[in-house]
Amino acid sequence: MNEPKHRIIKTVLTLLNNIFTYLKDLLMSGLSYFSKQEPKRELNKPSDQQNTGAKQKKIILFAVLLILMLTFINNIQEAQHDEISYSRFIKLAKEGKIDKAVVTERFITGVIKPDDPSQPATSFMTIPLWQNDLAQMLEQNKIDFVVRSSDNWLTNLFFNFIIPMLILVFIWSWVMRRTAAGGPQSFLNLGDKIHIHQDTQAKITFNDVAGADSAKQELKESIDFLRSPDKIQRLGGRMPKGVLLVGPPGTGKTLLARAVSGEAEVPFFNIGGSEFIELFVGVGAARVRELFIQARNKAPCIIFIDELDAIGRSRGGPVMMGGHDEREQTLNQLLTEMDGFDTSVGVVVMAASNRPEVLDKALLRSGRFDRQIVVDKPDLRDRIEILKLHTKGLTLAPDIDLTVIAKRTPGLVGADLANIANEAAIMATRVGHDKVEKEDFEAAIDRILAGPEKKNRVLTPNEKRRVAFHEAGHAMVAEHVPTGQPVHKISIISRGVAALGFTLQLPTEEKFLSTEDELKDQMAILLGGRMAESVVFGNISTGAQNDLEKVSEIARSMVCSLGMSKKMGALTYGKRQRLQFLETDLSEYRNYSDETARAIDTEVMALVEEAETCARGVITAHREGLEKLANFLQEKEVISREEMLELIGS
Repeated sequence: MNEPKHRIIKTVLTLLNNIFTYLKDLLMSGLSYFSKQEPKRELNKPSDQQNTGAKQKKIILFAVLLILMLTFINNIQEAQHDEISYSRFIKLAKEGKIDKAVVTERFITGVIKPDDPSQPATSFMTIPLWQNDLAQMLEQNKIDFVVRSSDNWLTNLFFNFIIPMLILVFIWSWVMRRTAAGGPQSFLNLGDKIHIHQDTQAKITFNDVAGADSAKQELKESIDFLRSPDKIQRLGGRMPKGVLLVGPPGTGKTLLARAVSGEAEVPFFNIGGSEFIELFVGVGAARVRELFIQARNKAPCIIFIDELDAIGRSRGGPVMMGGHDEREQTLNQLLTEMDGFDTSVGVVVMAASNRPEVLDKALLRSGRFDRQIVVDKPDLRDRIEILKLHTKGLTLAPDIDLTVIAKRTPGLVGADLANIANEAAIMATRVGHDKVEKEDFEAAIDRILAGPEKKNRVLTPNEKRRVAFHEAGHAMVAEHVPTGQPVHKISIISRGVAALGFTLQLPTEEKFLSTEDELKDQMAILLGGRMAESVVFGNISTGAQNDLEKVSEIARSMVCSLGMSKKMGALTYGKRQRLQFLETDLSEYRNYSDETARAIDTEVMALVEEAETCARGVITAHREGLEKLANFLQEKEVISREEMLELIGS
């Protein structure tokens, strides 16, 4: 290569160095612009618009110069070599005058050996005419050559460096802007975790909630406070900050909260307690802060936290590997927010929990959840109203009496009754009824209470006969003890996991207390099936396992908890010990001596033996009726009360 060309290349490289320095400054300016951690604001001032326009012009100039520079460098790279013909390259290669060759898809570059060793080597470039014996020829002439894929420096730089860098800059700028901007959609914030029921959605009012009259009456006061808070403020009072709905699962706590929102016609913030807890410590507390910020901005409104025990459990106790840190920080933030917000702004915090005993005492004190409303299981009248509500859209047969259905479902909650109505409609569709018949409701109740039928569980004739006498024994004792409830249905169709049959009793009235005689008769009814097997077959089977468990529990409760033993007196013995960390029953804490334990066992055995004697006496005295009932049950498998009375008499 001659001297003038060397000077030209040196000048060009110096120029490129200056261009690189200027472009580096532009690049740093562009990166600082993209990653600027300022919230987005309106550009109202002319100076702000001019500064923004100047920054945009710099970025565009930077991109144009970068493309021109890369194109120029690529051309300079190819121009550094002297181009020779391909035929001369072949000739030089055969003569052994090629020192090194670089073979690409586009051209071949390399170095030609000088004739005089004191002279510098000459670089060359040629466009090849590809042939199969090229590599063989280079190898035969002992030429050091390298074969590469297409090596476009501009393309490699663009795809391997520039594009990944731009993607990283874009992601980083987006994250930083979302973090700094705040608001409901910001990074690590609540986002769509908060559900606001707008007025355009179907409203739920107290007319859509059947039963729970006492709870609705107390909640109406909260509605009055939201609509016109000045009524209580003029008397010097204040709105309640929090309302806690407590009750078993399925009693309609969430439905009542939404009904309050519909009646008050205010925004309804609905969030589950578990939605506050995330992997990162501190996210739950941030979500609580954001929740109350949005609530204040939309006041008057209602904040409803479902399953409050997920974040409101009692603090303290053993902590393993920091498992409670996030939950306790979230709870502390909730306590702070409920203490800090002004009651005059019209924000009411409602929460629901079916485990109030595990809630932290700081949540339940006055000034936070001021009101605790118990949403209990519905009584007979409430169950009738709930059934009317859930059967409103069903086509019912004229002979259906919802009162009888309500009497058959003591202890069931609103969710269970809604499920029974839906199952009855499914049963009617399955058998092809035009209307929902009485037997459809009967099948639905049996399915909910005892489980689905096991049609593939076929009993042997001996097993079927034993099960028939077992269930007939329950029915006979229930009909003849003084406080027994009337038998509604007897079945020996297998249901559920292990039930080979069942006897359903229909309560005549709602009862909230049980006397000592009623508990003793209940134990006798439970032991009636076992005694029938013993009297008829002379032995017993494993079918009474569940009955024995219930009898043992009743007898031990009478002695240890209810004070229904004359020998043990009006005392309670033993206490359930709860492991606070797992919040599960661990064992029974014994607060009595071994001698007292023996006395308790003696009294429990005496109660069970008394129940056995009672059941055996009924079975022996009414053996003929038992035989008729069991034989008819083997034939028909399901017997109603009317059919039973025809067999054994009233």
